[in-house]
Amino acid sequence: MAFALGPAAAEAGYQLQSYDSVGSTNDAALEAGRAGGGGPAWFVTGHQVSGRGRRGRAWEGPRGNLAASLLLETDVPIQVAVTLGFVAGLSLHDALSSFDLGHAEIRLKWPNDVLANGQKLSGILLESNAGSSGRLQIVVGIGTNIVSAPVGAPYRATCLSDLGAAVTAEMLFAALSDSWSARYAEWKAGASSGQGMETIRQAWIARAAGIGGPVAVQSGGRTIEGLFETLDSDGRLIVLQDNGERVPVSAGDVHFGDAATVKAAG
Repeated sequence: MAFALGPAAAEAGYQLQSYDSVGSTNDAALEAGRAGGGGPAWFVTGHQVSGRGRRGRAWEGPRGNLAASLLLETDVPIQVAVTLGFVAGLSLHDALSSFDLGHAEIRLKWPNDVLANGQKLSGILLESNAGSSGRLQIVVGIGTNIVSAPVGAPYRATCLSDLGAAVTAEMLFAALSDSWSARYAEWKAGASSGQGMETIRQAWIARAAGIGGPVAVQSGGRTIEGLFETLDSDGRLIVLQDNGERVPVSAGDVHFGDAATVKAAG
């Protein structure tokens, strides 16, 4: 079975470049952007051999897993463009929800993971180029464990196969391309109307892992503890501390529930 766009994505004018095997779909998208491409274009494979996650961490991609990267050009400032990571998470959540995953609970973990039963199923990585036209190019990379999950990683991970789901990388990509098309249209409408990412924000919060519970965020060499209160209009995690102070966090490693208590104590 070959990779193909979903009908809504095809109708919306998205392009597709698929590979039997590739080093990194993000790199392929970045190279296409530097060569003058502006998208919107998907770069996808079922076998990524040198993928990466946040902070340079390796992202394993054995044959049968899904690596998909989307190249876009936009006129919005970079601080707005980074909220596309929340669009990606929602889009993948929508796509996964269209399949029978049994009793799996799919949740979004701030800032850029998708969890199944509390274990990492997918990671999202945004990178950028300065396009030849002067417009900002954004690459949205989405890696999803379909047939296998990393072993020995510093986090618990799972895959769709372990969940008992009969879903292939090709099936999930087709659904993802369509759900992205719909969620991206919502994001663009908010940006053009001055509403920002409010629609996306509310939808993301409704699917968030750990919201309302204890959280510990390791950010900038310090640990911020409290309750995960909400997500603000810029996509920052808001930590409500015991003293009533609300601390916005733009980046960091997040631990929820019992893990938050252990991490803070350590």
